[in-house]
Amino acid sequence: MATNVERAVRYIIELLQGGSAKELLARFAPRPADPFVRFPHGNEITNEILSRRWEMLDARSPGAKELLLDPATQAQASRYRANIENFVGTVKVPVGVAGPLRVNGLFARGDYYVPLATTEAALVASYNRGCVLITAAGGCSAALLDEGVSRAPGFAFENLAEAGGFLGWIANELETLKKVAETTTRYGRFKDLNINLEGNHVYLIFDFTTGDAAGQNMVTIATDAIVSHIVAHCPYKPKYWFIEANHSGDKKASAQSFQHVRGKKVTAEIRLSAPLVEKVLHTTCRMMVDYWRMSALGGVLSGTLGVQGHYANGLAALYIACGQDAACVSESAVGVTRMELNDDGSLYVSVTMPNLIVGTVGGGTGLPSQQACLGILGLAGTGHARAFAEVTAAVCLAGELSIIGALCAGHFARAHQKLARRPAQSR
Repeated sequence: MATNVERAVRYIIELLQGGSAKELLARFAPRPADPFVRFPHGNEITNEILSRRWEMLDARSPGAKELLLDPATQAQASRYRANIENFVGTVKVPVGVAGPLRVNGLFARGDYYVPLATTEAALVASYNRGCVLITAAGGCSAALLDEGVSRAPGFAFENLAEAGGFLGWIANELETLKKVAETTTRYGRFKDLNINLEGNHVYLIFDFTTGDAAGQNMVTIATDAIVSHIVAHCPYKPKYWFIEANHSGDKKASAQSFQHVRGKKVTAEIRLSAPLVEKVLHTTCRMMVDYWRMSALGGVLSGTLGVQGHYANGLAALYIACGQDAACVSESAVGVTRMELNDDGSLYVSVTMPNLIVGTVGGGTGLPSQQACLGILGLAGTGHARAFAEVTAAVCLAGELSIIGALCAGHFARAHQKLARRPAQSR
């Protein structure tokens, strides 16, 4: 990437003030001869292994053990075995509750109190305001539109002819591949196969539904079984292959998943009267639309995938609280917020989010604190993943309303200054 030359020169001069260029470059040299002690690794969680791990850490950070391995964590340590390796304890992230949030959805129907785990002051207050606004208007509508989780193995062949023969064989084996995949899971279902041929490379993009689980591991295991079957039985042998060739959109924002679905695709909408907008957000419907128009163009000019204000804020806080894969915020935060002025002067607002990787079973959802947060929502366990996806979109709708309202009313900086600045004596 290009670097401003003047800035780069100033930086180099600052670095060289601490020594010569030779001394500076010596810092980058490998040190294979220096001994090191390997940390006790693995997913075992016993008192003995915990003691060994903390023997190595205590000297580095005295007092850390009491904070990370508190009595409640130690008593339930065995519950973390399937979720973490090299376990030493847990981190406490503050949890606040926003709501009630009224959702009138296909699957989510009710008033929800939403747990949000974050260290960012003003976030819960902002989402809470959006939730109260939505509820005061009678709730938002929400609909799950599509669902599917993908995995995309890649295969390399000698030439295009072999790649074509491989695809012909695949086309005749779809039913068999479906059966092979579904032997690995009770809940996952083979949904579809998309193909991308690039020279002598073939990408097979498998889509699955995953029941109430977010399903990342489920589709990986199913795809591994499919690939093993292909390699064993296909007459066109690949030179090499990979179970994921970076074509699924996993844990990254991509145009592919923005246009289709990865996880659960949900749209949520609301109509807000002008008096309600003025009362709660201290601005006007027209100003909200003016801001949205300018921000939409700003998104286009900066090359964003989709146009939205800050989905990632609410998603990260909700995902951490409720045991979702926090890394999936990277793809889940792709989507579109839209605002329009209705003929009667009211405000129409919608969010459409095609990549909500969420579940209510599996992964981190069974851990003690995370299960408690799902319990607060009333969405723990089987039968609730679709409702959870609709609530998630509604949470993001609340966040969009509140932050845009704050920007329009000139309260954005003031709110952060008021809520995020600690008193001088506690700094």
